[in-house]
Amino acid sequence: MITLKKKQEIILLHVREGYSQRKIASLVGVNRETVGKYIREYETRKNKLLSEDKNADTGELIQEIVEAPRYKKRDSKKRKLSKEILHRIQMHLEENVQKKQQGLRKQIKKAVDIHESLESEGFTISYSTVLRTIRAMEKTKKEAFIKGAYAPGEVCEFDWGEVKLMINGRKQALQMATFTSAYSNFRMAYLFTKQKTECFQEAHSLFFKDIGGVFHTMVYD
Repeated sequence: MITLKKKQEIILLHVREGYSQRKIASLVGVNRETVGKYIREYETRKNKLLSEDKNADTGELIQEIVEAPRYKKRDSKKRKLSKEILHRIQMHLEENVQKKQQGLRKQIKKAVDIHESLESEGFTISYSTVLRTIRAMEKTKKEAFIKGAYAPGEVCEFDWGEVKLMINGRKQALQMATFTSAYSNFRMAYLFTKQKTECFQEAHSLFFKDIGGVFHTMVYD
């Protein structure tokens, strides 16, 4: 019997990646007839939903198909997002931002990964709710962003970060002093074992020496 997780995989590989039924069957480990069955079911429900509401969230369909049937009592209260769940989702999104900055784009969690992580932590929440919440958070962040205008050599931002590297076969966490030009987004980074005052000063000394000058303004978080 096919598991709910495999149903989800089939539909997401079809919707998100656009893979053929043959490739999906090979990746998931089921026959093509089963893959075709769930894709047809998804497409049929999607077309019906969109014919009734063009702005409908098709993510609801995926959840409806892959979840086990739920028997609800009449007048049951709709489950609300708790502050704890919102906090956990926000933490996952912040981790994604850090991974982008470190160039680890393949490790960025998609909505389905965040949903699975929440369920593994014991939270009861649907995939569609997680998806809508993520979209709302990302939209709010974009709306709050105001792009500034800078002149060359005017402003440079400094911040500490952490990077994990394999050194002599052992994973080691190093502190990364990062400089970013506000005008060109040019970046320079230096690695240290600690975030000490001496390291802070040495990083600035090295940076100004390497670029052959100084910025008019340094910005610190």
